[in-house]
Amino acid sequence: MASTSPGYGITIRVEGPPSAQPVAEVTTAITAAGAAITALDVVESFLDHVVIDVTCDAIDAEHAEAITASIASHPELTVRKVSDRTFLLHLGGKIEIQSKVPLKTRDDLSRAYTPGVARISQAIAADKSDARRLTIKRNTVAVVTDGSAVLGLGNIGPEAALPVMEGKAALFKRFADVDAWPVCLDTQDVDEIVRTVQIIAPVYGGINLEDISAPRCFEIERRLRDLLDIPVFHDDQHGTAIVVLAALTNALKFVKKDLAKTKIVMSGAGAAGTAIARLLVASGAKNIIGFDKDGLVSEHKAGDEEMRTWFVDNCAPGSFNGNISEAMVGADIFIGVSAPDVLKEADIVAMAPGAIVFALANPDPEIDPTIARKYAAVVATGRSDQPNQINNVLAFPGIFRGLLDGRITKITDAMLVAAADAISSCVSSDQLNANFIVPSVFDTQVVTKVAEAIKLMGRSSS
Repeated sequence: MASTSPGYGITIRVEGPPSAQPVAEVTTAITAAGAAITALDVVESFLDHVVIDVTCDAIDAEHAEAITASIASHPELTVRKVSDRTFLLHLGGKIEIQSKVPLKTRDDLSRAYTPGVARISQAIAADKSDARRLTIKRNTVAVVTDGSAVLGLGNIGPEAALPVMEGKAALFKRFADVDAWPVCLDTQDVDEIVRTVQIIAPVYGGINLEDISAPRCFEIERRLRDLLDIPVFHDDQHGTAIVVLAALTNALKFVKKDLAKTKIVMSGAGAAGTAIARLLVASGAKNIIGFDKDGLVSEHKAGDEEMRTWFVDNCAPGSFNGNISEAMVGADIFIGVSAPDVLKEADIVAMAPGAIVFALANPDPEIDPTIARKYAAVVATGRSDQPNQINNVLAFPGIFRGLLDGRITKITDAMLVAAADAISSCVSSDQLNANFIVPSVFDTQVVTKVAEAIKLMGRSSS
């Protein structure tokens, strides 16, 4: 059975007479349904009725509804209210702007705004580089999306993408003290996106592209890197690739295998898949067999974009011409950045001893991780409720901290590999085990090490 998640946490308010033993009945119903109770409070207690709030984590929205229905079916219990804890957290948004300076007196206003602010504007007009020193630019990143490839939800548009971009901005602040702001564009035209980002760029010290579908994301990133004098980073590509390489480095240490000698099967050859393959090849991988929604990626097609051309040229499957199940026979590593239920249990059974499975489709992975762990030595997912979460938050906060602090304008593959090495180094040899191949996102050394690695590589390339 799939595991419960805080992402589907609910609080149910139930009323009933004391004789019905509502606490016992409700907890029994929730436990029988396979949910995890996380809190229980008696809100009211009188001679004729008791009101309780019980909070539990469900598997998904349907499971939450089934739990509620089970309680409501009790003849003496009344469900007064059901609160979705995730929706409650998002009410009114997750981020806000706060002033860094006091505005309590007329003197404060005179310096922060008119007339004093005019002097600052004049200084920047005389030397535009002063904007980095005298404004928010030096610590501010735009999180840019068109809503075309949000999580595993697909093309849901800019409004629906906003909660994700808000979350991204909150993570920037929490982990690296970087001020980030969502920029959700109501266009999916490449030229319009590039031009829009170009004309808003003076405000920002960096651009984080997010949830833009392939192949447009490749062109957008390439053109913006050419146009702008600030770093442009596509997190779906490079953030994912960095954390995958970091996790795989440690997983290979655990199973005592050499990356150059492994057989790797990949599901997903879009933005993330191609970026992962590039970093793996740069790190010594020699045998990668890739699949996309159309099957084996093995030959050039008319109209291929640059990144797919790279994938075909550098990850050619040789004489192999089968399906993904056939490719999994004897494979050492599976990396999935595609869709749910791509693999079957038999596919994991067919892998080589000491197999590594990274099933990263989110929220539903390519194979149930519980099944994969029956046969694979190491299993990772993209979910926070599973061990070994491949979470981009291990990468992008430290990367932008290093880019901003180092005043670095261009990002190189060497920087990406250095960031991966920095992350993997945060797991010591005595910590490394099958369920701990990447550090916790709350490990404070991660951002520091990644930022330092980025700054070091930036200095060496300048």
